[in-house]
Amino acid sequence: NPPGAVANEQTERNCSLTPPYLPSTAVNTTLQLKELRALMSPLSISAYIIPDTDAHLSEYISPRDARLAFMTGFTGSAGTAVVTPTKAVLWTDSRYWVQAERQMDCNWDLKRDGGGVCNHLQFPPLETQEDYSVNLMSSNRSLKSMPANLVDQVWKERPSIPPGGLIQRSWQMKVEQIRSQMTDSPYKPTALLLSALDETAWLFNMRGSDIPYNPFFYSYTLLTMNEIWLFVHMERITDELKVYLNTSCDGPLCVQLKSYDSVLDDLKMYVDQPGIKVWIGTEYTNYALYEIITPEDKLMTSSYSPVLTTKAVKDETEQQILRDAHVRDAVAVIQLLMWLEKVVPEGKETELTAAKYVDTCRRRVHTINKKGPSFDTISASGPNAALAHYSPTAENNRKLTVDEMYLVDSGGQYLDGTTDITRTVHWGTPTPMQKEAFTRVLMGNIEISRTIFPSGTRGVNMEMLGRRALWEVGLNYGHGTGHGVGNYFGVHEWPVGFQSNNIPFREGMFTSIEPGYYKENDFGIRIEDVAVIVPVTTKYGHNYLTFDTVSLVPYDRKLIDTSLLSSEQLQWLNSYYETIRKLVGLELDQQELHEEKDWMLRNTEPFVAPGSSASVSSSSLTLILLTVTLHNII
Repeated sequence: NPPGAVANEQTERNCSLTPPYLPSTAVNTTLQLKELRALMSPLSISAYIIPDTDAHLSEYISPRDARLAFMTGFTGSAGTAVVTPTKAVLWTDSRYWVQAERQMDCNWDLKRDGGGVCNHLQFPPLETQEDYSVNLMSSNRSLKSMPANLVDQVWKERPSIPPGGLIQRSWQMKVEQIRSQMTDSPYKPTALLLSALDETAWLFNMRGSDIPYNPFFYSYTLLTMNEIWLFVHMERITDELKVYLNTSCDGPLCVQLKSYDSVLDDLKMYVDQPGIKVWIGTEYTNYALYEIITPEDKLMTSSYSPVLTTKAVKDETEQQILRDAHVRDAVAVIQLLMWLEKVVPEGKETELTAAKYVDTCRRRVHTINKKGPSFDTISASGPNAALAHYSPTAENNRKLTVDEMYLVDSGGQYLDGTTDITRTVHWGTPTPMQKEAFTRVLMGNIEISRTIFPSGTRGVNMEMLGRRALWEVGLNYGHGTGHGVGNYFGVHEWPVGFQSNNIPFREGMFTSIEPGYYKENDFGIRIEDVAVIVPVTTKYGHNYLTFDTVSLVPYDRKLIDTSLLSSEQLQWLNSYYETIRKLVGLELDQQELHEEKDWMLRNTEPFVAPGSSASVSSSSLTLILLTVTLHNII
């Protein structure tokens, strides 16, 4: 591109031209492809598959594991690349097609996959890999894991492991709880292999800093009835941690530290013994580990390990501190929305400055326990908000104006909890369509939130409640309706949520509820709250549950058309606003944030049913302060 052309350049590549047109955002991948193919040739590799995850199948990955981005230039969070001696192809879904066309050069073909092809190529889960292996047989090819990653050999400046130690809490009771589940299993496993990073972090109550936004550290664990093998980078283990983990003894509650890189050899040594059966969760075990556990009678599988299913249910202390974290987090989001109301009409602020400001608010509101954002803030205005997972950069940053809708999806990591909340606002006059779409998204959020259901109900069986109001007018959204949330863990905590592969809901689980609507090149709407599943008393039945919303920030009043709401929905909304007034109001008083409290009170005034002349009075609130003793919190 000639000098000065960047500001007015075409944003997407055009490989049909001679020479091809590439925007300034495209990455030249010629060298890395040449070097990778040179390594493939002597190994007789017909196609080398590069997934978007790491060896632990993590959702968020460390910069040193961003192999897909290094090889392709594409930085989206979902995709699979395949390199052959003559072609290089990337599969990704519709969220990232435009991004891929902006970031990739013409060495790469983009397959605009609707979900099927991309899912068949990705490594997780193991069942998909086995299906892929069967499909390859017809073309006389087989799927093999590589002992050494070829991309790492090409990546000369691959980032190193972040420095720093690990954060700790107590762990022995959890080990015994998981062993009890192993004993109760009719298949009688002798060992449990933990491969997902949050499994080991939860089991030992330890946190690290290896993965962006997630307090995890590189690790595997092999838990037997008599031994505990913890695979970590040994140079990072301090004397204090050795004492904490009881590494100087040989009993069933003594941890044997082993090198992270020895996990394949040590697992093979264990499996080679007679009478062995290893339990794995197939969703988060990579193929290199899986293929070691042979013959099949030495393998026990479930979709998720007992650690993940146990971790999903929070105890009373975990529930309380996660609620408290959301109250403090609400103060930060209120400060952001209040600030934007003041500054946007001046025409000086952008998506990036708003994203930075909300993190500043979180640090200011909770200076001691704040550990950083829980994900890359989605701060999107106008047509950018129509991209469900958009994040602003210096290249695509958009100025905020009163004429466009604005969506902000953000969250914080605190030592006592993880938060995630989305609000959509309009500072001017929304169009009738925008107002109706927002109200129908809100109706979906409320319908799920107020639902009463039997314990053990799967989220997928009630997910359509979040879409019904949109479906009635021919609208929909293309992402999931909710996901689990952790206690200073991942903001997307599996296996809780509304998808078909999530586990049934139980009391004590936390999930997000986040319907939306996105009009291409115009605007986007998402309303996301986190809720805890709690017991509810019904007239006849027992063991019934409902959702109790713990995200406590009011919705934009000017976007709500109350004529569309049912009386039950309106009652739920007013009750929710009373809860905000009670809990967030107390926090604002304690922090002496009087301006923020005035803003909150104005925006939580009760709604009046259309056509009603009677005002809805706020209930007088009696605040009962409970003293809660919290144990084992950093």
